[in-house]
Formats: sequence, C-alpha cells, structure tokens
Amino acid sequence: MDYETLITHKLLPGHKLISTIKAGLVQEFVKTPRILALIEGFEASPNTTLAAAPALSSGTSTPLSKWSASSRTVASEVERAVLVLRSCTQVPFSPDHLTVETVLPVDARFTYNIDSEPSNEVLILNLSSARHKLLFEMTFSQRTSTFVSEVLKAAEGVSKRKAPTPEFTWLKPYLANTSSGSSSAIPSNKPSQQASETSSICSGAGGGGTTANTNTDKIFTIESSGTNFLVNLDDGTNSTSSSSNSPRLPGKHNNNSVSSNSSSAAGAAATKGLGSFDVTTDGMDSHILLPDDMSMLRISSEYGDRSKFYEASCTPIAARESHVRHQMALKEASYTHNTTLTVFIGTWNVNGVLPSIGLADWLAVDQDPPDIYALGFQELDLDTGTIIFNATPKESEWRTAVAAGVHPAARYKQVACVRLVGMLLLVLVQEKHASHVNNIQSSTVATGIMNLLGNKGGVAARMDVYNTSVCFVNCHLAAHVEEYERRNEDYDGISEKTVFLGNAARQTPARYIRDHTHIYFFGDMNYRIPPHNVDVRHLASNNEYKTLLSLDQLNIQKGIGRVFKGYNEGEITFRPTFKYDLNTDNWDSSEKARQPAWCDRVLWAGEGIQQVIYRSHMQLKISDHKPVSSIFHSQVKVIDVASYRRVHEEVMKQLDKMENDLLPSVELSVSEIILKPVQFLQPQHDTLTISNTGQISVQFAFINKLNDERCCKPWLKIHPMAGLIKPGTDCVVQLDIKVDHRSASALNSGAEQMYDILVLHLDGGKDFFITITGDYQRSCFGSSINALVNMNKPFSEVPVAQLIDLESSSPKFSLDLPYAIPKEMWYLVDHLHAHAQQSEGLFCRPGLNKEILEIRACLDAGAPSRVLPGSVHSVAEVLMLLLEALPEPVVPYTLYLPAVTAAKQGIDASKLVFDQMPPHHRNVFTYLMAFLKELLVHKEQNKLDAINLARAFGMLMLREPPAHLPFASNIKIDDADLRKQMFVHHFLVNEY
Repeated sequence: MDYETLITHKLLPGHKLISTIKAGLVQEFVKTPRILALIEGFEASPNTTLAAAPALSSGTSTPLSKWSASSRTVASEVERAVLVLRSCTQVPFSPDHLTVETVLPVDARFTYNIDSEPSNEVLILNLSSARHKLLFEMTFSQRTSTFVSEVLKAAEGVSKRKAPTPEFTWLKPYLANTSSGSSSAIPSNKPSQQASETSSICSGAGGGGTTANTNTDKIFTIESSGTNFLVNLDDGTNSTSSSSNSPRLPGKHNNNSVSSNSSSAAGAAATKGLGSFDVTTDGMDSHILLPDDMSMLRISSEYGDRSKFYEASCTPIAARESHVRHQMALKEASYTHNTTLTVFIGTWNVNGVLPSIGLADWLAVDQDPPDIYALGFQELDLDTGTIIFNATPKESEWRTAVAAGVHPAARYKQVACVRLVGMLLLVLVQEKHASHVNNIQSSTVATGIMNLLGNKGGVAARMDVYNTSVCFVNCHLAAHVEEYERRNEDYDGISEKTVFLGNAARQTPARYIRDHTHIYFFGDMNYRIPPHNVDVRHLASNNEYKTLLSLDQLNIQKGIGRVFKGYNEGEITFRPTFKYDLNTDNWDSSEKARQPAWCDRVLWAGEGIQQVIYRSHMQLKISDHKPVSSIFHSQVKVIDVASYRRVHEEVMKQLDKMENDLLPSVELSVSEIILKPVQFLQPQHDTLTISNTGQISVQFAFINKLNDERCCKPWLKIHPMAGLIKPGTDCVVQLDIKVDHRSASALNSGAEQMYDILVLHLDGGKDFFITITGDYQRSCFGSSINALVNMNKPFSEVPVAQLIDLESSSPKFSLDLPYAIPKEMWYLVDHLHAHAQQSEGLFCRPGLNKEILEIRACLDAGAPSRVLPGSVHSVAEVLMLLLEALPEPVVPYTLYLPAVTAAKQGIDASKLVFDQMPPHHRNVFTYLMAFLKELLVHKEQNKLDAINLARAFGMLMLREPPAHLPFASNIKIDDADLRKQMFVHHFLVNEY
C-alpha cells in the first residue's frame, strides 16, 4: 500500500489528500524521516450542527461508521493544511503505522521559504505557522516539484479568499491527536454555538471509565524518585497520555512571504536552533512547543507494545536525544520554580440520601477559595440495583449540589468524575488553572468477593497539575468493628490494583498510586474503636479524644506499619464522625447502638504539602456520618521557559564530546533466579539490582522476546518495567511471582513450565538475559473436572505423570468408577452445608488470604477432616476460586453460545443445553444448583437471594471461550453477563 493510500485512510470523511512527499525533518542539523501531506477540508455551515467526533487514537484512522449523520456538513470555502506524519516502522504498510505529529494550517500566518543545494539534488523547504517553524530537506524529483507547487497554490489562495477568516475547526480532531500540536476546547456558555461544537470535536466522544482531557498542550514533565529519573514530554491528547501544561507566551502574527534565496533558508535553520517556541491565540489556547530534542521517552506499560517510532539512519539522534533528556532531568532545579496551590479535600458518607440541603457549610466556609476541590462520596445509593448494575440517578443530583455549593469567590471547572457503585470522586479546579491540568485518568477497584461487587473499594483520578503529578483516591473500606484486617486488605487491594494505563501509541508506562508526587487518600475507611474498658460515648461527648485516638484502629495499624506506610494524617481535634441519628447530633440510638468512631479520614503523602485545616462539619445532619474536610497548601513545579532554554543551550554545547566519549554500562546482581517451590495463590518476591557502572545515565526497559506479546509470563510481574539510572547508583527491580487461575491450568498439565527468560534492553547499549526457574507444586486448583473425578487419592499424592496423563485428551489412568463430582468440591460444599446455611453475607464477604491458603493446602492434602480451617467466608471464596480456576468451565466452552442464547428463551431451552453437558459437568452443575437452592431456603437468615447468587455463579460457570479456540471469534454478545445470570437463575427458581 503506497503512502497516498495510507494517508487517505487516515483522513476524516469529506477531507481530501492533495499531495504528499517523503522528507527529512532537520533538527539540530540532523535529519529524521517524516511524511508531509497537503490536505483540504471545509468549515461547517453555520446552519449545521456538528456531531461529536470520535477521538482519533494515535496512529489510527476514524472509520466513517463512527460519524453520525449530523456530522455531514455543508461545505463553505475550501481550506488547506499540511500534516507532518511519522512512521513507527521502516516501511509503513498500515494506516496505524502513521501518526500525525504536527498540523500547519495554511492561513494568513503560514509562510514558506525554498532553497536548493548547488547540485540541484536537494531542496530545502522551511514551513512556518503561528506555532511552528519546521525545516525539511527532500530529494528533488517530479513528486517534490508537484508538492511544492501545490503548497504555493494553497498559500496564494489564502490572499484571494473572500469568505470570513477561517477558524480551521475541521482540523481540531487532528490537532487533538498530534505528538506536538495542541488544541483546547473553546469555552462557550451556549452549547448551540460553534464554539461548543468545536469543543465537542476536540474532546472526542469520551466514555468509559476514563475522564477525557480536553487540553492537549505539549509540556515538559520530570518526575524523580531517589536517584532514578523519568523524563516525559507528551502531548496530553487524551486521558491516557502523560502531560501537564507549560507556561504561556503572548501570540504573534506573520505575513505570507515567498523567498527563494539561500540566506532565508539558512536563517530559518539558525532560528530553529534548539527548537521553536511558537505561539498562537487565535481561536485556540496559546501554546508553547518545546524543542523536539526533549520529545518523550517512549517506554511501554507492562503489557503494551514496545516498538519505538522508527527513525531511519538516526542512531546518532537517538543517543543525542537521550543524553539531552538525561542532562535536563539532572538540571531540573535550574529551570523550574514552585508555586503554592490550596487544595480542599472532602469526604462524606451520605447514607444513600439526596442532597436536600446546600453544601456551602461544607465546601465554602473559608474566606479564600481553594484552587482545587477533591471530593469523595460514599454510599451515594444503597439500592441493590446500583450494586448489580452500577447505575444511579443520584450521581447527577450530587454533582449539581456540589456545583452550587463551591466557593462563590471563584469559578470552577470539573476535570474528573469517577464513580463505582456508591463511591463518587469529583475533582474541580479554578478555571484559571484548568489549562494547566492535563493527562487526566481514572481508575476503579472493587474489593468485594472475587472483585465482582463494588459496594466497597476505591475510585481514583490522577492528573498533572502544572508540572507535578497528583493522585486523588476516594475509598470505602470494609465495615464492622472486628473487621480491621479486611480493611487492611481492602487498602492493599486498592493500592496494588489501581492502575492508570499507559499510552501504547506513545509508549508511556502505566502508573500506580505510588508513582505520583502528591497523593491524597481519603474516604470512609471504617476503622473503629474496639470495645475497651472506657466509655467511648462519654469521652467523645466531652471532647476527651486523646484516649480514644490511642485506641483507634487506623492509628494502631498505621503505627505498626501495616497500612498507609509513608502517609501523614493531621491531628484530629473534632468529634468522631460516625454514627449519628439522622438530622441530629445524637449518637446512634438504634438497636445496634454503634459506638462513635472516626471512620472518615484524610491522609496524604509527598513533599511540599502542608496541612492547614483538618475538621468535620457538624451542621450537616442528613446522614449518619458527618462530612470531613482538610485544606492543604501544596507546592507544584512550574517550568520557567527562559531558564529552560538557557540550560538547554548549555547542554547542547557539551553534547558532541560527551556522546563520543561515553557509552552505557551496567552490572546485574544476578543473571539467574531460582525460585522457592511455587504454590497456587502463594506470592513470592525476589529482586534484581541493576548497577550503573558507567559515566552516563542509563535507560533500561524489559522488552518482548521475539514473537512474544509480553516481556514475561503471566505469573510474573516486574516493577519498574523501565527507568533511568544515574551514574554510580542502583535500581532495584521488584519481581513478584504469583500463580493464579490464568496460569495454573497450563502448569498443572505440563503445557507450561515455571521458566522464563527476561530481556533487559539498554538504550544505546546491549541486551542482558535473566533466567527465572522454579518448581510449581501442582494443585487441584487449575485441574479439570474430568481429571479430578478420576483421582481416588489426595491430589498431593498423585504422581506427576498421572496428573499430566489425566489432563490429556486420551487419559490412560482414568478410574473404572470415577467420582460423580470432584471430592475437593464436595469437601467445600459439605462444609458450607453443615456450617454456613444461615450465615449472613455468604458469597458476599471476602475471605482472608491466610485462611484461603490454608484451605487450599488442606484440599490438596486430602482434607482429612470435614471441618476445614478458616471462616465460612473463606471457604465460600475458595469454592469460587476452584470454579474460576477450572480450565474448562462447568458449562463447557462449546455450549457457551447455546447457553447464553437459551437464557433469554426460558427454562425449557436452557434444559436442552443442560442435557448436552458432559456427564461429570452435568453432575457438578446439578450439585451446585441443589446446594444454592438449599441456601435460598434459609434466605431470611443468610440474606441471600436468587438474583445475586445467579450473578456470582453465572460469571464462574459460563465463561467466554478463549480467543485461540476456533469458534471463539464469532461470539460477540453485548449483554453476555446478564444472560449468564439468567441461565443460572432459571435453574435456581425452577425444577428440572
């Protein structure tokens, strides 16, 4: 496929490719390959409403089907622009391989200069716009002549234009996805106006759980952690790219000009120097383009594509760019300064009520307005449907109440909104800061059993505020005074599983909570004051807090280093915030008479944060909790452009000598890691130390092996995946080993071994290979139903050869009279039948990890006693884990499509699918349904219902076929989860 075809596929509907040419972008007098494309489009007619355009993912064209009929605009006068594209492969053969890097509108500020070498073999083309000054070198040919002629015609046509001054709104989707361009939504109070329409195009369709970032200014960010630095220069085009905003400069205007003398081109090259700082304020936010030498260090996330943008004949450039990034990171203090922002953190468990009162007594009680609000709500909606379907109409009402209750002395813009069931996180910033808040992402973590229920967990949002990364986390941890260890595990789950995904197209890494400069962790943490020989209510009512705080579970757990290590909490000088009778300040007078506790807390981590106020708001009485707020003075970093340029020039003067004298050099602490015996769900941890023994900073990254889609096996996680090590320092890489349901089956059957080779790549240096080996102790978890029913002895006593044979398609060691169901499953169900039929919260409360591991060991050893160790909730979770780990689910993959189809047709159609199940699978299904029905007999005591049981077990007993199965690609069902629930529900409420 030629370049014209590839570029045509990238253009939006109605846009036309005029001409294209391959060229070399000259920067620092070094050439890198680019593709120039002259395209034409048109402004929307004032009578036509533009539909929101789907955001263009980097390097991906938008199909016509993604545009609604309303986006077919009426053409006015044609406009033209030059796209600068780069390729991620040496020879692009797909539109996905091309990325729009820069957009140059051909308007009144567009200028060009042409020069040619004396040999007439090379032509120099200098293109300038209000934002960019770019110098290109191209081989003279007929194609070159055609392209330059078309550019001249386009520029000349601007002066003849009779239509109004073009706004180039049709370029917004390209600008929002360039690697160096910028575009911001145009503010308007009238959604029907063109400004609102342009904003809609710029921000894209949005959706999902991630907050869109409408500001796409390219900025320079540096994050440091100890001796390791990561330097980013990104475009902030969407919520998954890493960016923040740079300082602004006044706009300027240029006149059209044509020059053909060599001095103009040479002058343009000299002017280019260290990179352009061009700006514009016409129709878009003013923008600074930092030097391309500082272009972002492209490092992938753990599971992302790791191919770098291709730079033909650019090995020296890669080294030069790398060295500049390193030196600029080291000299960060020379071109940045701190500014102080006021951050308001608020948390309130609203107990499912609507905002029947104003929120000003919570949000606007201070004299000065805060710069940032981060507000966390819990129990926004207590309706059962909210837990199941994660939808509530109360969200909009609380958002409206917040908008009305913020400080009246400032105007605010919402930049993040994240909700999981009843947890809601809102982040608002003053409008004067909004353009400096970028790279906004969100993440949610459910900590209910099997991570299926999100009534407890955390919601988080991260962003770059100026040049500082900030993360806000709103949590709702497990309830009940005795469940402090569950709360600890909830905190662990939120900290470990909150991930802000990287941008695969730009190779930005995934980030975790810990990877941010400033972290605010708040919410209904539910830590209580356990029973002691003190009158909690008397002490709380008389403001005698010292004794109570010494008994507070969070203070105790934090003090021993179990949770929130490295976090700070201010002195508590306010009454406990839980639990009150509604609409009063009276302690709980219900039958349960819960003791007062400081459930609602605000903690923070990071340097440059000073807490000013920590308080509750007793006057808000509509909930059984009192809202809490805290005011912080937070120092964020801002780049000084003049200082940045001066430092950059100094670095460039030293570059040539340094790149010739220095090469990367590292030593590894080990080249082979031998693991201890690995067991199912039993985590192991090891480390690899990378020591920089050279004279320059070293970039490293773990990369994919040839023909592999990942850099490591599923049972291994690496942190960090990539980084930068200063000379004479070390980087300790954490290796986390854990076998779960994704890899247990392959290890049990012998299809996979506990063996992997990691490839450690040094930028500009050689690759290192690290071998990881170990022995996996096979478990009943991950074994098939057919294998388990043919084992008449404890799993741990079955020879490995027999285990592998039983998992084969034609086993030789099967029993003449196999069990009807796996004995391990019988042990679990029998225990629950005997001890848990009336236990409240069964299959709703998670078990403890320690108990789960003990039960797993007991099952593998043969479960000599009918009484399994641990609580009934741990046994219940083990049963679900056993089902999840089955390589072939209870309803086999071949019957998945018939089952979800029959689910909507009723019990009779579902029974036909049931009759087709293999005998042992049918036995297991029947056995589990009988057990669940027995639980429902006692639903008054255990509070279970058929809908929730069907939902939980439907997800486990019916699973989508893996992609490698031949029939899997044809199965696409939008409401698959609901159909799974319906299939199981038929058998729970009907006889069959």
